[in-house]
Amino acid sequence: MTTTTPTGQGAVDLLLRVLDLERMGDASFRGMSPPVGPQRVFGGQVAGQALVAAGRTVEPARTVHSLHGYFVRGGDPAEPIVFEVENVRDGRSFSVRRSVAIQHGKPIFFMSASFHRAEKGLDHQVPAPVGVPGPDELPTMNERLAHAPERQNIWAIIPRPIDVRYVGEPGWVRPGDRPAAERQQVWMRIDGKLPDDPLVHACALTFASDLTLLDAVLSTHGEVWGPGGYIGASLDHALWFHRPFRADEWFLYDCVSPSASDARGLATGRMFTEDGRLIASAVQEGLLRRIGA
Repeated sequence: MTTTTPTGQGAVDLLLRVLDLERMGDASFRGMSPPVGPQRVFGGQVAGQALVAAGRTVEPARTVHSLHGYFVRGGDPAEPIVFEVENVRDGRSFSVRRSVAIQHGKPIFFMSASFHRAEKGLDHQVPAPVGVPGPDELPTMNERLAHAPERQNIWAIIPRPIDVRYVGEPGWVRPGDRPAAERQQVWMRIDGKLPDDPLVHACALTFASDLTLLDAVLSTHGEVWGPGGYIGASLDHALWFHRPFRADEWFLYDCVSPSASDARGLATGRMFTEDGRLIASAVQEGLLRRIGA
Protein backbone atom coordinates (compact mmCIF):
# COMPACT_ATOMS: atom_id res chain seq x y z
CA MET A 1 0.00 0.00 0.00
CA THR A 2 1.28 3.46 -0.87
CA THR A 3 0.62 6.00 1.83
CA THR A 4 -0.53 9.32 0.37
CA THR A 5 -1.30 11.16 3.60
CA PRO A 6 0.76 11.92 6.71
CA THR A 7 1.47 9.32 9.38
CA GLY A 8 3.68 9.47 12.47
CA GLN A 9 4.97 12.88 13.54
CA GLY A 10 3.79 14.44 10.28
CA ALA A 11 0.21 13.43 11.06
CA VAL A 12 0.63 14.56 14.68
CA ASP A 13 1.84 17.98 13.51
CA LEU A 14 -1.22 18.18 11.24
CA LEU A 15 -3.46 17.32 14.21
CA LEU A 16 -1.81 20.05 16.29
CA ARG A 17 -2.51 22.57 13.53
CA VAL A 18 -6.14 21.42 13.41
CA LEU A 19 -6.40 21.90 17.21
CA ASP A 20 -4.64 25.30 17.15
CA LEU A 21 -7.74 27.43 16.66
CA GLU A 22 -7.65 31.00 15.40
CA ARG A 23 -8.91 33.45 18.01
CA MET A 24 -11.57 35.77 16.59
CA GLY A 25 -12.59 37.42 19.87
CA ASP A 26 -12.52 36.89 23.62
CA ALA A 27 -14.83 33.85 23.33
CA SER A 28 -14.91 33.15 19.60
CA PHE A 29 -12.57 30.90 17.62
CA ARG A 30 -12.27 29.43 14.15
CA GLY A 31 -10.97 26.01 13.19
CA MET A 32 -10.27 24.06 10.02
CA SER A 33 -10.42 20.38 9.07
CA PRO A 34 -7.52 18.40 7.54
CA PRO A 35 -7.13 18.94 3.79
CA VAL A 36 -7.88 15.24 3.23
CA GLY A 37 -10.22 12.99 5.18
CA PRO A 38 -13.77 11.67 5.43
CA GLN A 39 -16.75 13.27 3.70
CA ARG A 40 -18.02 14.44 7.10
CA VAL A 41 -16.01 16.11 9.85
CA PHE A 42 -14.77 13.40 12.23
CA GLY A 43 -16.61 13.64 15.55
CA GLY A 44 -13.44 13.39 17.63
CA GLN A 45 -12.00 16.33 15.72
CA VAL A 46 -14.86 18.73 16.37
CA ALA A 47 -15.07 17.60 20.01
CA GLY A 48 -11.34 18.16 20.48
CA GLN A 49 -11.58 21.59 18.86
CA ALA A 50 -14.58 22.55 21.01
CA LEU A 51 -12.56 21.62 24.08
CA VAL A 52 -9.63 23.74 22.88
CA ALA A 53 -11.98 26.71 22.51
CA ALA A 54 -13.45 26.19 25.98
CA GLY A 55 -10.07 25.65 27.61
CA ARG A 56 -8.61 28.82 26.18
CA THR A 57 -11.14 30.85 28.16
CA VAL A 58 -10.16 29.22 31.49
CA GLU A 59 -7.14 29.99 33.64
CA PRO A 60 -4.40 27.35 33.06
CA ALA A 61 -4.37 26.27 36.72
CA ARG A 62 -7.79 24.67 36.17
CA THR A 63 -7.72 21.53 34.04
CA VAL A 64 -10.65 19.83 32.35
CA HIS A 65 -12.19 17.00 34.36
CA SER A 66 -15.32 16.27 32.28
CA LEU A 67 -17.11 17.05 29.05
CA HIS A 68 -20.51 16.20 27.62
CA GLY A 69 -21.26 16.77 23.95
CA TYR A 70 -24.01 16.26 21.37
CA PHE A 71 -23.53 15.82 17.62
CA VAL A 72 -26.52 17.50 15.99
CA ARG A 73 -25.50 17.89 12.32
CA GLY A 74 -22.86 16.46 10.03
CA GLY A 75 -19.91 18.81 9.56
CA ASP A 76 -18.55 19.94 6.19
CA PRO A 77 -14.75 19.41 6.14
CA ALA A 78 -14.35 21.95 3.35
CA GLU A 79 -15.75 24.81 5.46
CA PRO A 80 -14.29 26.53 8.56
CA ILE A 81 -15.95 25.82 11.89
CA VAL A 82 -16.71 28.72 14.23
CA PHE A 83 -16.68 27.98 17.97
CA GLU A 84 -18.60 30.26 20.34
CA VAL A 85 -17.86 29.82 24.06
CA GLU A 86 -20.22 30.82 26.86
CA ASN A 87 -18.80 31.42 30.34
CA VAL A 88 -21.43 29.62 32.42
CA ARG A 89 -19.64 30.02 35.75
CA ASP A 90 -16.28 30.65 37.41
CA GLY A 91 -16.42 29.49 41.01
CA ARG A 92 -13.73 29.09 43.65
CA SER A 93 -12.82 25.58 42.47
CA PHE A 94 -14.64 24.96 39.19
CA SER A 95 -15.14 26.73 35.87
CA VAL A 96 -17.91 25.64 33.47
CA ARG A 97 -18.05 26.49 29.78
CA ARG A 98 -20.46 25.80 26.93
CA SER A 99 -18.78 25.53 23.53
CA VAL A 100 -20.86 25.50 20.32
CA ALA A 101 -19.48 24.54 16.90
CA ILE A 102 -21.23 26.38 14.05
CA GLN A 103 -21.22 25.98 10.28
CA HIS A 104 -23.44 27.78 7.77
CA GLY A 105 -25.06 29.61 10.69
CA LYS A 106 -26.24 26.43 12.43
CA PRO A 107 -24.79 24.37 15.31
CA ILE A 108 -23.26 21.06 14.33
CA PHE A 109 -22.01 20.17 17.84
CA PHE A 110 -22.23 21.58 21.34
CA MET A 111 -20.38 20.71 24.51
CA SER A 112 -20.43 21.50 28.20
CA ALA A 113 -17.01 21.22 29.84
CA SER A 114 -16.00 21.60 33.46
CA PHE A 115 -12.53 22.57 34.71
CA HIS A 116 -11.22 22.04 38.26
CA ARG A 117 -8.23 23.29 40.21
CA ALA A 118 -6.15 20.48 41.77
CA GLU A 119 -7.22 19.37 45.25
CA LYS A 120 -6.29 16.60 47.69
CA GLY A 121 -8.90 13.98 48.51
CA LEU A 122 -9.87 10.30 48.40
CA ASP A 123 -8.12 8.19 45.77
CA HIS A 124 -9.08 4.76 44.44
CA GLN A 125 -9.70 3.07 41.11
CA VAL A 126 -10.81 -0.21 39.56
CA PRO A 127 -7.91 -2.45 38.55
CA ALA A 128 -6.72 -2.57 34.97
CA PRO A 129 -7.63 -5.66 32.92
CA VAL A 130 -5.19 -8.53 33.35
CA GLY A 131 -3.76 -10.84 30.72
CA VAL A 132 -3.92 -8.26 27.94
CA PRO A 133 -1.05 -8.43 25.41
CA GLY A 134 1.10 -5.32 25.36
CA PRO A 135 1.12 -3.01 22.33
CA ASP A 136 4.49 -4.31 21.10
CA GLU A 137 2.99 -7.82 20.90
CA LEU A 138 0.16 -6.75 18.57
CA PRO A 139 -0.02 -6.03 14.81
CA THR A 140 0.35 -2.45 13.62
CA MET A 141 -2.39 -0.88 11.50
CA ASN A 142 -0.29 -1.35 8.35
CA GLU A 143 0.12 -5.03 9.19
CA ARG A 144 -3.64 -5.33 9.68
CA LEU A 145 -4.35 -3.59 6.38
CA ALA A 146 -2.01 -5.91 4.51
CA HIS A 147 -4.66 -8.60 5.06
CA ALA A 148 -7.58 -6.30 4.20
CA PRO A 149 -6.95 -4.93 0.68
CA GLU A 150 -10.57 -3.80 0.38
CA ARG A 151 -9.91 -1.29 3.19
CA GLN A 152 -6.57 0.05 2.02
CA ASN A 153 -7.96 2.76 -0.26
CA ILE A 154 -10.10 4.11 2.58
CA TRP A 155 -7.24 4.29 5.09
CA ALA A 156 -4.80 5.66 2.50
CA ILE A 157 -6.65 9.02 2.35
CA ILE A 158 -7.03 9.51 6.13
CA PRO A 159 -4.20 11.11 8.14
CA ARG A 160 -3.25 8.80 11.01
CA PRO A 161 -1.88 10.72 14.01
CA ILE A 162 -2.75 7.85 16.38
CA ASP A 163 -1.00 4.49 16.61
CA VAL A 164 -3.78 1.95 17.11
CA ARG A 165 -3.14 -1.70 18.09
CA TYR A 166 -6.25 -3.90 18.33
CA VAL A 167 -6.17 -6.69 20.91
CA GLY A 168 -9.05 -8.47 19.14
CA GLU A 169 -10.48 -8.01 15.66
CA PRO A 170 -11.01 -4.48 14.31
CA GLY A 171 -14.51 -3.27 13.58
CA TRP A 172 -13.85 -3.43 9.83
CA VAL A 173 -12.85 -7.11 9.62
CA ARG A 174 -15.27 -9.11 7.43
CA PRO A 175 -18.26 -10.48 9.41
CA GLY A 176 -17.37 -14.12 8.72
CA ASP A 177 -13.92 -13.57 10.21
CA ARG A 178 -15.14 -11.65 13.25
CA PRO A 179 -16.37 -13.70 16.23
CA ALA A 180 -18.70 -12.07 18.72
CA ALA A 181 -16.83 -10.63 21.70
CA GLU A 182 -18.07 -9.06 24.91
CA ARG A 183 -15.49 -6.26 24.80
CA GLN A 184 -13.26 -4.33 22.44
CA GLN A 185 -9.73 -3.57 23.63
CA VAL A 186 -7.32 -1.29 21.80
CA TRP A 187 -3.94 0.14 22.68
CA MET A 188 -3.53 3.74 21.52
CA ARG A 189 -1.06 6.59 21.64
CA ILE A 190 -0.46 9.76 19.69
CA ASP A 191 2.11 8.62 17.11
CA GLY A 192 4.65 11.37 17.79
CA LYS A 193 5.59 13.98 20.36
CA LEU A 194 3.09 16.44 21.83
CA PRO A 195 3.92 19.67 23.70
CA ASP A 196 3.62 19.52 27.49
CA ASP A 197 0.41 21.60 27.73
CA PRO A 198 -2.18 19.44 29.61
CA LEU A 199 -5.01 20.95 27.53
CA VAL A 200 -3.37 19.68 24.34
CA HIS A 201 -3.16 16.16 25.80
CA ALA A 202 -6.80 16.31 26.94
CA CYS A 203 -7.90 17.43 23.47
CA ALA A 204 -5.81 14.71 21.81
CA LEU A 205 -7.35 12.10 24.09
CA THR A 206 -10.81 13.45 23.26
CA PHE A 207 -9.97 13.05 19.57
CA ALA A 208 -8.83 9.45 20.15
CA SER A 209 -11.79 8.51 22.34
CA ASP A 210 -14.18 8.69 19.37
CA LEU A 211 -12.17 6.37 17.12
CA THR A 212 -13.11 2.87 18.30
CA LEU A 213 -15.66 3.19 21.11
CA LEU A 214 -18.71 2.16 19.04
CA ASP A 215 -16.78 -0.88 17.80
CA ALA A 216 -17.80 -2.46 21.12
CA VAL A 217 -21.45 -2.43 20.00
CA LEU A 218 -20.61 -4.35 16.82
CA SER A 219 -18.23 -6.69 18.65
CA THR A 220 -21.09 -7.89 20.85
CA HIS A 221 -22.87 -9.16 17.73
CA GLY A 222 -19.86 -10.15 15.62
CA GLU A 223 -20.83 -7.42 13.15
CA VAL A 224 -18.71 -5.07 11.04
CA TRP A 225 -18.56 -1.52 9.74
CA GLY A 226 -18.96 -0.92 6.03
CA PRO A 227 -19.79 -3.32 3.18
CA GLY A 228 -21.78 -6.28 4.45
CA GLY A 229 -22.42 -4.58 7.78
CA TYR A 230 -23.35 -1.27 9.34
CA ILE A 231 -22.93 2.45 8.97
CA GLY A 232 -23.00 4.62 12.07
CA ALA A 233 -22.74 8.08 13.54
CA SER A 234 -22.01 9.40 17.01
CA LEU A 235 -25.03 10.92 18.76
CA ASP A 236 -23.48 12.06 22.02
CA HIS A 237 -20.21 11.67 23.88
CA ALA A 238 -19.10 12.09 27.48
CA LEU A 239 -15.60 11.90 28.89
CA TRP A 240 -14.21 12.13 32.41
CA PHE A 241 -10.50 12.74 33.10
CA HIS A 242 -9.34 11.15 36.34
CA ARG A 243 -5.55 11.47 36.57
CA PRO A 244 -2.68 13.25 34.80
CA PHE A 245 -1.48 11.54 31.63
CA ARG A 246 0.34 11.98 28.36
CA ALA A 247 -1.64 11.12 25.23
CA ASP A 248 1.63 10.37 23.39
CA GLU A 249 2.23 7.40 25.71
CA TRP A 250 0.43 4.06 25.40
CA PHE A 251 -2.99 3.62 27.00
CA LEU A 252 -5.41 0.70 26.84
CA TYR A 253 -8.95 1.59 25.76
CA ASP A 254 -11.14 -1.13 27.31
CA CYS A 255 -14.68 -0.87 25.89
CA VAL A 256 -17.97 -2.73 26.37
CA SER A 257 -21.55 -2.20 25.20
CA PRO A 258 -24.23 -2.56 27.89
CA SER A 259 -27.16 -2.05 25.49
CA ALA A 260 -28.31 -1.72 21.88
CA SER A 261 -31.89 -1.07 20.77
CA ASP A 262 -33.93 1.05 18.33
CA ALA A 263 -30.92 1.37 15.99
CA ARG A 264 -28.90 2.97 18.81
CA GLY A 265 -25.96 1.40 20.60
CA LEU A 266 -24.40 2.45 23.91
CA ALA A 267 -20.72 1.89 24.63
CA THR A 268 -18.57 2.63 27.66
CA GLY A 269 -14.80 2.75 27.79
CA ARG A 270 -12.03 3.03 30.35
CA MET A 271 -8.47 4.13 29.59
CA PHE A 272 -5.51 2.69 31.49
CA THR A 273 -1.81 3.52 31.23
CA GLU A 274 0.71 0.72 30.77
CA ASP A 275 1.40 0.79 34.51
CA GLY A 276 -2.32 0.33 35.29
CA ARG A 277 -3.47 3.87 36.19
CA LEU A 278 -7.06 4.69 35.23
CA ILE A 279 -6.78 8.03 33.43
CA ALA A 280 -10.20 8.52 31.80
CA SER A 281 -13.68 7.06 31.28
CA ALA A 282 -15.93 7.54 28.24
CA VAL A 283 -19.58 6.91 27.36
CA GLN A 284 -21.04 7.24 23.89
CA GLU A 285 -24.30 6.46 22.13
CA GLY A 286 -24.32 6.02 18.38
CA LEU A 287 -26.74 5.45 15.56
CA LEU A 288 -26.12 2.11 13.79
CA ARG A 289 -28.02 1.10 10.66
CA ARG A 290 -27.47 -1.97 8.48
CA ILE A 291 -26.37 -1.01 5.00
CA GLY A 292 -29.19 -1.56 2.52
CA ALA A 293 -31.86 -1.94 5.22
